[in-house]
Amino acid sequence: MNRTTVSILALSVAALSAGQALAAEPAGKTRAQVQAELADAVRNGDILSDNEAYAGKKLNEVFPANYAAKAQAAGKTRAQVQAELAEAIRTGDIGPAAADHRGRKMNKIVPGNYPAKAQVAVKSREQVKAELVEAVRTGDIPSDNEAFAGKKLNEVFPGQYSRKS
Repeated sequence: MNRTTVSILALSVAALSAGQALAAEPAGKTRAQVQAELADAVRNGDILSDNEAYAGKKLNEVFPANYAAKAQAAGKTRAQVQAELAEAIRTGDIGPAAADHRGRKMNKIVPGNYPAKAQVAVKSREQVKAELVEAVRTGDIPSDNEAFAGKKLNEVFPGQYSRKS
């Protein structure tokens, strides 16, 4: 036998024995485990961005609003979270699923569907009307003229309004 044949035989025997040695070791993860890890990574944004502008960054770093924040170790119990969710749904302090509402909460989008929040100081209609009459009389109303933006009428025209009593 010539040298080339001996080398090929030796290489073949080494490759076959190495392949059997690797096959004898137990596999690291099952297909189902790998698929579950992939699904979890996709859900959490732990996948590298394929956009050249964000090279090397994970999706949850590039778009943090699209992914839930990582759970903290010391948090609330499941019952507490469920109670908070039920209260938020009842009062409308929860955002809609659709993104076209610009982050507004449901009680701002459809206020008639939710109970009004308790106000600290409640004025009667007559009190509000009296305040309006006084503000008009004293010129304590913002100017609608763009040239005087941010100023009240009594500041723009001081001679036309009486002073506050």
